[in-house]
Amino acid sequence: MGELPDGVDVVVSQHPDKDAEAVEFLVPPFLGSALSPEALASLDRLRVIQLLTAGADAWVGRVPEGVILCDGRGIHTTATSEWVLAAILSYVRDFPSFVRAQAREEWTYHVTDELAGKRVLIVGAGAIGEAIARRLEPFEVTVERVARTAREGVYGVADLPRLLPQFDIVVLIVPLTSETRGMVDAEFLAAMRDGALFVNAARGPVVVTEALTAELATGRIGAALDVTDPEPLPAGHPLWSMPNVLLTPHVGGSVRGTLRRAYALAGEQLRRYAAGEPLENVVVDEY
Repeated sequence: MGELPDGVDVVVSQHPDKDAEAVEFLVPPFLGSALSPEALASLDRLRVIQLLTAGADAWVGRVPEGVILCDGRGIHTTATSEWVLAAILSYVRDFPSFVRAQAREEWTYHVTDELAGKRVLIVGAGAIGEAIARRLEPFEVTVERVARTAREGVYGVADLPRLLPQFDIVVLIVPLTSETRGMVDAEFLAAMRDGALFVNAARGPVVVTEALTAELATGRIGAALDVTDPEPLPAGHPLWSMPNVLLTPHVGGSVRGTLRRAYALAGEQLRRYAAGEPLENVVVDEY
C-alpha cells in the first residue's frame, strides 16, 4: 500500500464488523463475499469502502447512506484483456481439441481457423474494452465498440440487433447492473452470424444461461467463457462437455500482479481520503 499517513492504523481481519468497530476505510479482500447490510450498519465510523474488484455488483444496494463505494477500475485491465486475447486465439486455432488429443497421445493434425481478417465487436467500451481493442489491433482484424449510449466512434446498445449479424467474434465486457442483467438472451444469440464466437469476460448473470446452452447445443456458434451463472458451474452441466465451448473458472483477473496493483490502488485512495482529496473510481448508481 506504500507509505501511509500518520495516525492511520491498519487492521487485518476476516470479521471487520466484529474486530474493527472504529474502521473508517474498509478494503474487503479480493473475491471476498460482501458484508451484509446489518454488518456494514454496525460500523458507525465507516466512510469509504474500496473494492479490489472491477465490478461493484455484489455491494450495490448494501452500502449505508453516507458511505462512499469505490471500485477497482484499472486493477484488472491488463489481466482481463490478456485473457480475452488468449481465449480468442485458443478457440480459433482449436487449441482445446489439441489439448484433448495430447492427453490421449494422439497426433491429430488438422487445419484450423485464423484470427486475421475477422470482425470483432466489443460490447463494453470502458477501460478493459479499450485495452482489448488495443491488443487486437496488430492481428489484422476489424474492431468496433458498443457502449450503453452511442458516442463518436462507438455504437450504442440500441444498435446491437443490426450489428450482431455482421461480426465473427462478440466480446462481452460490461458491468452487471439492472440494465445489463440478462441482456444476452435468446434473441441476442440468434442474431449472431453462423460460426461466430461469443466471449464472456464480464459477469455470468449478464447472460441467460439456458438461452446460451440451447444455442450452443445447435453447434451454430461457439463460446469462450470465463464466467457463468451459476458460478461455480455445477457438475453435470452441459456447458462442461460441449466441444464448441472453452471454459475457464473466472480467472480473467487472477494473475500474480493482481494483489500488488490492488493494494497500491487502496494505498493511493487511503492517502487521498486522509488528505481530504476527492477519491477515484467512485461508484455512482450501479457502476
